[in-house]
Amino acid sequence: MILTPSPVTITRLEKAARDNGFDQELPREEGWLGFASTQAPLRAWLTTVGDALFIAAFSQLHVARALGAYGTPMASPLPSGAVAGRAVSDIPALHSLLRRAFQLSQTLPDELLRAYQKRTASLPTATEAERQVVVRVGQDLFRQGLLDYWEGRCAISGLAVAELLRASHIKPWAECASDAERLDVFNGLLLAPHLDAVFDRGFVTVSDEGAVVVSTALDDEARGALGLDRPLRVRALHDGHRAYLPWHRERVFKG
Repeated sequence: MILTPSPVTITRLEKAARDNGFDQELPREEGWLGFASTQAPLRAWLTTVGDALFIAAFSQLHVARALGAYGTPMASPLPSGAVAGRAVSDIPALHSLLRRAFQLSQTLPDELLRAYQKRTASLPTATEAERQVVVRVGQDLFRQGLLDYWEGRCAISGLAVAELLRASHIKPWAECASDAERLDVFNGLLLAPHLDAVFDRGFVTVSDEGAVVVSTALDDEARGALGLDRPLRVRALHDGHRAYLPWHRERVFKG
């Protein structure tokens, strides 16, 4: 049963919201504290059940579905405007949940495309040099989107040195039918340099289950040198990725 949080708990919930990107307060509703952001379209509502259960409800279903291991789904009655809720057991976990939701909302489902259209609307495209500037804007947005989505870690190895990580398209930029495909965060994997190279050139691909599949074009010595001689997986593969992976397996992979 949801009750109005105590003043101390309200302060903690407000801090959790502010610290993780939700810088605008919404009207309270039957024990729920509402928040919005000037940097992302997501709205969030926070409350508690007793002393050991913190609940966050969100306005975007695609964000809630992509939260993975961050909290557990909550089916209790939600405030108006919310479409899904998740529960965690303590304040640090609530901070992590809100931070992840905020990151996802900046990239899903088409926030990168909107940002691209806004930034390039007034840019000229008459010459090849001008068109390359527009492309660079899109590629920079795509890289930042992947850094947000994968939380600054290689999707396979977990390497967390942002300067080394590559934004690897599953279906290449030039092969995409639209800017929506080019800027779709699910059309990419954030990879360490050597994994980006072998993925881009088709020496590895990824199954729909997330397993890294190595081409027979690489012999045992090469596999060992590249660290591909043991089972590897893409963590947190989403259905959105599965829409692009068949293209890579059929058109790029050296099977």
